[in-house]
Amino acid sequence: MAISPTGVRPEPASFRDPANRVFHVGDEVLRGLDPQAAQHWRALTGSTFFPALVAARKVCATEDAPPTLVPAATGTPWAAVLRHERIPFVSHPYEWSFSMLRDAALLHLEILNAALGEGFTTKDGSAYNLQWRGAEPVFIDIGSFEPVRDGEPWAGYRQFCQTVLYPLMLTAHLGVDFQPWLRARVDGIEADELRPLFTGARRLRPGVLTHLHLHGAMQQRNAAASTTEVRDQLRAAGFSRELLLATVRGIEKLVRKLEHRPAGTHWSDYQRTCGYTARDRVAKEQFVAASVAAGARPRLVLDLGANDGRYSRLAAGHADYVVAVEQDPAVVDELYRKLRSEGQRRILPLVLDLADPSPGGGWRGVERAGFAERASADVVLALAVVHHLAIGRNVPLPEVIDWLAGLTAPGGAVVVEFVHPEDPMATRLLANKPAGLFPDYRRDTFETLLAARGRITDRLELPSGTRTLYRTVMGG
Repeated sequence: MAISPTGVRPEPASFRDPANRVFHVGDEVLRGLDPQAAQHWRALTGSTFFPALVAARKVCATEDAPPTLVPAATGTPWAAVLRHERIPFVSHPYEWSFSMLRDAALLHLEILNAALGEGFTTKDGSAYNLQWRGAEPVFIDIGSFEPVRDGEPWAGYRQFCQTVLYPLMLTAHLGVDFQPWLRARVDGIEADELRPLFTGARRLRPGVLTHLHLHGAMQQRNAAASTTEVRDQLRAAGFSRELLLATVRGIEKLVRKLEHRPAGTHWSDYQRTCGYTARDRVAKEQFVAASVAAGARPRLVLDLGANDGRYSRLAAGHADYVVAVEQDPAVVDELYRKLRSEGQRRILPLVLDLADPSPGGGWRGVERAGFAERASADVVLALAVVHHLAIGRNVPLPEVIDWLAGLTAPGGAVVVEFVHPEDPMATRLLANKPAGLFPDYRRDTFETLLAARGRITDRLELPSGTRTLYRTVMGG
């Protein structure tokens, strides 16, 4: 990301709409508006629906800022500059669970419905227009609002289908996890890619015929027509704002019907089957809580391999924000539902394979930042993770330590658990590997590697005697 001499950093994901652009100045998030976008903003602030959505925390808090705070676009000063609230941790839709994507979709449609009622629309329909405050979705793309033009359809419909509706249908109707599909292409799933999976009786499943097959056919028929020609055809056919509202409400009704409750997995029952004794569990919880609370209050804690969120909740009692990472989408979905029902705004659950984390994507590979680029945590929790990476995924111990250090902010701490080779869980993993494959998987080797990257301030061997916890200040 380029940094100007004034310390202004353009947001790599904000370049597709030339009417407005997002910048970072220190911890501030700013948006430059061209004259037309500035006019739309002034009309938006004079509406009834927009301030109400901001007050309800459904749209990110936004205010006017001095236009001189960000550089001019192509030599022309911005007509206005906005200051947005800062989202604690930016995530991507392919890191969300099914219920997270569905709740984000419903919020987007609620906002669109409210906007249409007062003569506004959103020109985008992308899932990337939403972020999270813990388990609470929030709409962030203020530049997407514009006055609606009678006789025109929702400009964001295709984006909404590709980044929201098709992924939801893929999982709800076929039981296929959508995350790898969205990760593969920043613009989402094309109708042509999904249509072959919905033939025969599957065509009759909710939303498939209308939003996949008919929508795809219309796209093909109008491929050679200009946008203006398509709009003229719709006006001539009597397309109205009332019909647009009915369409949006129909999509909302469909999204509410889409459900996915997967069967239990190995990880969904991990807390019962992981082999901790009651004494181990109490000692581990006390060590983790004390380790997070040591020193200055952490702004961000990463809980890697969070499972049901037990330690994320402990960390949240001593930190501003916790990102709870877990590989199993079903486990993340269950955790999200619980956090959402609790009104939790300081724990964000995400779907992420620790051995294959989200890379950079989109234009030039930086439009959507990879997980490592977004993670700079004051505390990293790596509890019962190292043996799964080192033995289960064949990642060398030095690589594991380097990776943990790379996720930690300067002077931050890593709280890590080493499962000894004789522990039942490690023995089970080793039984599936060729003998002698991991000669360096030993406690003394691990401690040496950890001490080489930081200063071990605390250690605790759990009462069972086969697991050791460490708190290490990285770079110390």
